[in-house]
Amino acid sequence: MNDQKNTLFSAYNLNGLNLRNRVVMAPMTRNFSPNGIPKDYAPTYYARRAQGGVGLILTEGVEVSHRAASGYPNCPNLETDEAKKMWEKVVTEVHKNNSSIFCQLWHVGGIRKPGMPPIPEVPGFTPSGYVVPGKKVAHEMTHEEIKELIEVYAEDAKICEEIGFDGVEIHGAHGYLIDQFFWDQINLRTDEYGGSIENRSKLAKEILEASQKITSDSFKIGIRVSQWKQQDYEAKITSDAEELNKFFNILKDAGADFIHCSNRRFWEGEFNTKGLNLAGVAKEATGLPTISVGSVGLDKDFIKLYSGDHKTQTVDLNILHEKLNKSEFDLIAVGRALLSDPDWANKVQDGKEDQIVPFDKSFVENYV
Repeated sequence: MNDQKNTLFSAYNLNGLNLRNRVVMAPMTRNFSPNGIPKDYAPTYYARRAQGGVGLILTEGVEVSHRAASGYPNCPNLETDEAKKMWEKVVTEVHKNNSSIFCQLWHVGGIRKPGMPPIPEVPGFTPSGYVVPGKKVAHEMTHEEIKELIEVYAEDAKICEEIGFDGVEIHGAHGYLIDQFFWDQINLRTDEYGGSIENRSKLAKEILEASQKITSDSFKIGIRVSQWKQQDYEAKITSDAEELNKFFNILKDAGADFIHCSNRRFWEGEFNTKGLNLAGVAKEATGLPTISVGSVGLDKDFIKLYSGDHKTQTVDLNILHEKLNKSEFDLIAVGRALLSDPDWANKVQDGKEDQIVPFDKSFVENYV
């Protein structure tokens, strides 16, 4: 292993959880869980990435146990004994291969459309009834419903600890429910959950606090955030550097063990081309462990996948090594490159990058 790779493949202590390296498997929705139960291949799927050298695995989005959490077909949950038993198998197989694993807890919010299972009459839940600025199309959550949801998250975090997960990641990114509260263009509430950045962050803060309270100190609880939304790739929680620092520190003060910052392209600075990326800003503001993500090792970002331009080429990782070596962020999440090649991390570590299997959309459509 050359010196440039030393940081990527060095051990890391994430607030007391020892990871063998800095490579994280990014959470990726697979739609292979009919009735909320992961298929029998799931333990093998996750274990292959652990065998392939990944230090920390973040599961695909797992719907929290709430009537309006679901927005896509065949996504997993924690609501049945069958689902819990399958997740126990996943955790066991990952741990056998010397990797840690966090469960990503997910609520789609207003992305949910009318008529969707499991209860078709349940609408999409949102802060103010909006999914994008303008037309009110979904359910505006009551104060009581917000408090109920906070308890749901905490109880599911406890279930994840009982199953054997090392931690959970609260999905607060990409225009889903928690991010809808962050976004001032669609959170128009006039109570304590709307208005200022402190108020718009209150739901996330209370979910983190409640989840920490009900789980043990060794169980890690963090949050994933993004500026961009799937409803608007140019949208931001805030463009103001001081307010962004305040936002990250609200999450820190709520007890977040880590912050996972989603960029479409990890090499892009948040405020200028050569500056810190979003994870770098979060680390500088809080001192917390941060995870970066965004088109690692690929020559185009994921947006092209949805416009038919899905074939990628593997690119060198010099920028990644430089940013890690400078401690801009602590961990790097890899998504599509790990779908096409479960051995991606080992190949990078062994200098066999020319043997990496390039990604195309067939790896989304099949369970490899």
